[in-house]
Amino acid sequence: MRWLLLVFLLAGCVSVAPDASGEEIFASLCARCHGSDMQGEVGPSLGPGSNAAEQEDDFLATTITRGRGRMPSFGSTLDDEQIERLIAYLRQRQAEDGS
Repeated sequence: MRWLLLVFLLAGCVSVAPDASGEEIFASLCARCHGSDMQGEVGPSLGPGSNAAEQEDDFLATTITRGRGRMPSFGSTLDDEQIERLIAYLRQRQAEDGS
């Protein structure tokens, strides 16, 4: 349970450059829970064939902004454009090995 508290605390402490790429945002904020390869660790898989690959972009944006379940919110960390770049990066990676 301590690691979960640590994840929440770290999520609020990490910042990314305003012009960070989706890949940079993922590496800074998402990889520690979803894995650098997007195959999941603490958080679920986000890669090809995952539930996330089947979700609409709006669902992912809302999840990133508000959080969901154990996932913290990043609405105060990321602006709309950063979230769009992050989702575009997820979609790119999901298409690489999937279908």
